[in-house]
Amino acid sequence: MRAMAKAPVLTPQAEDFPRWYQDLINKAELADNGPVRGTMVIRPYGYSLWERMQQEMDARIKKAGARNAYFPLFIPQSYLTREAEHVEGFAPELATVTHGGGKELEEPVVVRPTSETIINEYFSKWVQSYRDLPLLINQWANVVCWEMRPRVFLRTTEFLW
Repeated sequence: MRAMAKAPVLTPQAEDFPRWYQDLINKAELADNGPVRGTMVIRPYGYSLWERMQQEMDARIKKAGARNAYFPLFIPQSYLTREAEHVEGFAPELATVTHGGGKELEEPVVVRPTSETIINEYFSKWVQSYRDLPLLINQWANVVCWEMRPRVFLRTTEFLW
């Protein structure tokens, strides 16, 4: 006769909410902390939840007339400088690449903290008059903000968007 497996014990929510949350993520096998502080490995069940949310949202976005597109992960630093006011809040959390292929880059590039700067650059090329409107574009991508106080699924250095 097989012994009955004990139900996993969670830290009581009222006792230590952050520990309870992490216990819940671990016991449900949704994600693990990644090797770099603030990153996570989304396990299959956790990723299937993301896919379900994405499918639902994608259907609604497409019903509204938008189409999906993809913009680069690497953004020239000059794009961010032009929109300094918009990016000011991201400054401490930027991940900047200065070398690639063993050489120093002519211009540093930022790993996408937000997509507005790169999208604005291309929208300004694509929209020449009111006849080009509306331009309804959606992007599913990952975003990188160097998070100071990470929490799996809530505040991570890299997250799906």
